[in-house]
Parts: sequence; structure tokens; C-alpha cells
Amino acid sequence: MFLYVVGYDIPCDKRRKKVSDLLEGYGKRVQYSVFECLLTQDKYKELCKRLKKRVKLAEDSVRFYPLSRHTLGQVETWGTGPPLTELPGSIII
Repeated sequence: MFLYVVGYDIPCDKRRKKVSDLLEGYGKRVQYSVFECLLTQDKYKELCKRLKKRVKLAEDSVRFYPLSRHTLGQVETWGTGPPLTELPGSIII
């Protein structure tokens, strides 16, 4: 499981709203056009497939930054806003 930071720049209000609504089902908004999504590989592929139907690659920009548990500890957050999404811990039974 990875934490994906997904950012987008979409000039069309209608498409931007569709992308935003879709991403809200996969993660949490941390800035106006940036989401943090905690996803398995299957959920990531599903999200990409659904996003491709909503963006125009000739006009829009979408970026995915995967953060592993190793790199998550190096993330810095400044200012106001929600805290960094945490990866789930392991449970030993």
C-alpha cells in the first residue's frame, strides 16, 4: 500500500469538478487541487482508469507521487491544513 499525492491542473471547471469529486472517493483533499490517497495497487489502477475518462491529456495535467513508508518520514508540512495522511500500522494477533 502506498500513499499517493495526486495533484492536477485542469482549466475547464466542469472537468475539474468531475476529477475533484472522483478523488474525494479515494482520498482526502489537502490543498485545492492536491489529494492524499492511501491505495493498494489495484485501487491505484482503478483510480487511473476512471481518471482517464475525465481528463483531456492535451489540455489537463495530473501527477501522481507515490510515497512509501520509508519516504513518508521525510515529508515536511508547513502552515495550516490537515495533517499528513498516515499509513496504517501492522497489527500482530
